[in-house]
Amino acid sequence: MQALPDSRQQTFEEIYGPPENFLEIEVKNPQTHGSSPRNMYTSYEIHTRTNIPAFKLRHSVVRRRYSDFEYFRDILERESARVTIPPLPGKVFTNRFSDDVIEHRREGLQRFLQIVVGHPLLQTGSKVLGAFIQGKGVTGVTFPDIERLEKLTVAETQIPIGTAMRGEVG
Repeated sequence: MQALPDSRQQTFEEIYGPPENFLEIEVKNPQTHGSSPRNMYTSYEIHTRTNIPAFKLRHSVVRRRYSDFEYFRDILERESARVTIPPLPGKVFTNRFSDDVIEHRREGLQRFLQIVVGHPLLQTGSKVLGAFIQGKGVTGVTFPDIERLEKLTVAETQIPIGTAMRGEVG
């Protein structure tokens, strides 16, 4: 005989308490740096809140520029060959420092990160995700451990799907 699902009512704490595992990410506060068009760039704050044990910090704020996102995506793609990594918002060559363009890019970067951090295999198995969204660093400097990760072969960075699903990734 098959057991019936639990038919008791949920408690107040179960309904309104904090979720078991959560990861919230927001891209905001774009800032344009530089004084001449040749050396100007825009950076964005990444605000992260989580209680997932794979992440070292419960709350963090880091600042990244678009080229950091490109670098992160390239490494993530090599590291996670079985996961389709979403595209970044496209490069803009005209009016790239206008408020509309910056806001459109911010929205695209946020969508990108929300998809990436929402993927269970990347949450638990990526060697670069935590460093990118929580690593400390100066704007324009690549995120921590990037040099070491670049030296790894693709085979060394891939995680067997069963291992990641069981949460055995460290």
